[in-house]
Amino acid sequence: MDAVMVMGNSHLAMSRKNRLAIIASHSQESRFLYPGKHWKMGSFVESGDVSSAESNSCGSKDGKYELLAIGNDIITEEIKDLMAKTEVRAQLTETLLAGSLAKALCYIYKVNKELEVGQELNSRILVIKAAEDSAAQYMNFMNVIFAAQKQNILIDACVLDSESGLLQQASDITGGLYLKIPQMLSLSQYLLWVFLPDPEQRSQLVLPPPVHVDYRAACFCHRNLIEIGYVCSVCLSIFCNFSPICTTCETAFRIALPPVMKTKKKKPKLSTQNYLTS
Repeated sequence: MDAVMVMGNSHLAMSRKNRLAIIASHSQESRFLYPGKHWKMGSFVESGDVSSAESNSCGSKDGKYELLAIGNDIITEEIKDLMAKTEVRAQLTETLLAGSLAKALCYIYKVNKELEVGQELNSRILVIKAAEDSAAQYMNFMNVIFAAQKQNILIDACVLDSESGLLQQASDITGGLYLKIPQMLSLSQYLLWVFLPDPEQRSQLVLPPPVHVDYRAACFCHRNLIEIGYVCSVCLSIFCNFSPICTTCETAFRIALPPVMKTKKKKPKLSTQNYLTS
């Protein structure tokens, strides 16, 4: 989180027009960490009300810019509150990544609506992921990816643990960058070097080479990644095993039976007789 806050502070300090939103993708909920509803420095601040936060701020004790100090305090308090309200459940270990991405798209749409006519933000999404992929969220995840592609929103992926096939597809479809961090100690360096520059500046940088994208789809029956499967012609659901009825749209398929081979009638054999002639 220290590396994330360093990158967020750098993003806000690069331009006064830059906006920042941080969403925690938890196993039980997706929550906005920044902008938050309150900050514990003496006053109440509405979400995204930067001017009010600056005017009511009493100053930063460490000499940091007030807006950055407020943002760090809000993120810290929201994380503490999120972890305090987390119920320990051994069975729920998958994060709600698809829901967090959907919230990010809705927030971008809301911010663009609040702008004046003729103004528009060049928005992008960075996913910092340490959990495993959730095949159960495959359809929701792909819907979010195509929605981001339609809105020209890049999705960058910074993977901390194992490779993520879903994020590889998201980055490749939307034109973003995918990178698996080789060392956790250098996370801040990779965030500032690779993901902080905007897409126009990235063409002038020497970035890590692109990775091979795993475009395998998850079947709807067992949530396994497959290369060859059966696809419903109505709803395009994918199955690893053949089923006469689609479990998604309940369409009954006509099974093409093999042609029945008709048995040929056997012709009666002509009995040959030998005649003696004298």
